[in-house]
Amino acid sequence: MRSAKTEVGGLFVTLALTLAACAGTQPGTTTQPSRSSATPISTPSTSGALDQEHLEAQAALDRWASAVSKAGGPPWFSVAPGYATGQVGDWEVAMGSDGKVAVQAGALNADPELSDSVPAPAEVRWADGVARTLPLVSARDALAELRADGNGQCGDCHPLIVSGARLSTAKVTTSRGQATVPAWEFTLEGTSVRVTYLAVSPAATAKVAPHEGVGRQIDSATGTRSGRVLTVTFTGSPGPGSRPCGADYDAEAVESSLGVVVIVREHRYVDPDPSASPIICTSEGAFRMANVELAQPLGDRAVLDPKEGLPVPVTLTN
Repeated sequence: MRSAKTEVGGLFVTLALTLAACAGTQPGTTTQPSRSSATPISTPSTSGALDQEHLEAQAALDRWASAVSKAGGPPWFSVAPGYATGQVGDWEVAMGSDGKVAVQAGALNADPELSDSVPAPAEVRWADGVARTLPLVSARDALAELRADGNGQCGDCHPLIVSGARLSTAKVTTSRGQATVPAWEFTLEGTSVRVTYLAVSPAATAKVAPHEGVGRQIDSATGTRSGRVLTVTFTGSPGPGSRPCGADYDAEAVESSLGVVVIVREHRYVDPDPSASPIICTSEGAFRMANVELAQPLGDRAVLDPKEGLPVPVTLTN
């Protein structure tokens, strides 16, 4: 959940990157990963860990294709976990961090009970002008989803009281770029802040369950629909691979006609003196970025995290 007005998006920090290249693909098929030193997925000489990542990437693409089909096919609507909730306004000083913690925890209770009336279907419109009319949920159901999305870690925070709701819109970063979507706007007792939650029915949303994998998690992606270079962000070593405790990163893509899984590989610092004493490194992480070259332009395809197979927020720059 982002506490920035009604817009939710990714944070990008520019650091070192390495390009990777991928072989061509035919529509509806999966691209075998390739780069100057890569081995096709079916070749036995591929290392065990990397081969496992390739297999998991293919499985993630298969699950995504099934989710898109269940949601009615392209153009699909999908928002990364945690990005369906937003807020309008800023918390008052007297609230401290209590309100923010309560929202993140999903600690919101309605008084009186919200309406269970379901609004008529409404339009989701992406920044490129593509639109799709989708079914909505009631204010009561949306609040229930908001609570279920919370982390449940309220601690000593005071649950917020929802005193009303109105149907509005919010801007969110989806799996195919920014979109303006129907959203329920909840008023709260004791604060001018309003909390928003997407009003689109889960039945019309392309959703996949997380699957724990061996790959490095990516947080977001940036690119263009017509371009073949995709930039992904992730948490990695603060320093470059030329320094002790540092690392460099490169990436490759496993592609289908509906999605792209980006596998990020780490190349850690190697001490040139094999007899040197071991270096003790901290577990500190930093935002890093890596570029990957796609076999085809990104188009409307989703970018999937190799760690859990979930779609990540995509920012399109044209």
